Amino acid sequence: MQQNFEASQIVFEDNHLLVINKKAGQLVQGDKTGDESLLDSIKNFIKKRDQKPGNVFLGLVHRIDRPTSGLVIYAKTSKALSRLTQMVKTREIKKTYWAIVAKELIPQSQRLVHYLKKNEKTNKTTVFPKATDGAKEAVLNYEVIKILDHYQLLEIDLETGRHHQIRAQLSKIGVPVKGDLKYGAPRSNPDGGISLHARKLNFIHPVTKEEVELVAPVPQNDAVWKACEK
Repeated sequence: MQQNFEASQIVFEDNHLLVINKKAGQLVQGDKTGDESLLDSIKNFIKKRDQKPGNVFLGLVHRIDRPTSGLVIYAKTSKALSRLTQMVKTREIKKTYWAIVAKELIPQSQRLVHYLKKNEKTNKTTVFPKATDGAKEAVLNYEVIKILDHYQLLEIDLETGRHHQIRAQLSKIGVPVKGDLKYGAPRSNPDGGISLHARKLNFIHPVTKEEVELVAPVPQNDAVWKACEK
């Protein structure tokens, strides 16, 4: 799985923010695997590039799963970090995902409402159709935006941000994300990732107050993804 950060992954950067297009397999923040995280890798990159003598400040604003690709926001100042963290809590950062799923018959567009419960031991989320003790409400909207030979491409807007939400909810309606063995996909992807991509971010810049819209190109090492962007 891909780990090393490359300068070409930077989608947006100013004095306050750094937004990257994460590759499937890259770790946004350190975990129990002990693998180098993007947080550390980007700090080292900035230190060398800008010839900084001291420590580099970089704060992670939000996470996406390790096997997922796409946009991740890092803050370069403490002011930007605190404001962006608050914006995540109040859902002021709009996130749009793309997911490749099997070509099963599902409605063209749909609002999915489920209740999710995370199992810490298995790091997997269970989906319930009704309110259940210990489960949190999860809501997303999807639309089928492209039909391929064996797959279809969904565009997904999240109303809530739960653990493995998209993966679990799509699996529940019979269309697990391509490559997502944990949630019922029949086979893995060659790179070990899953075909879920944080495609677009819309938010008001925490310092300049300008509208920001960022779009991440899909993984270019995957023929199915490339077909989605045509």
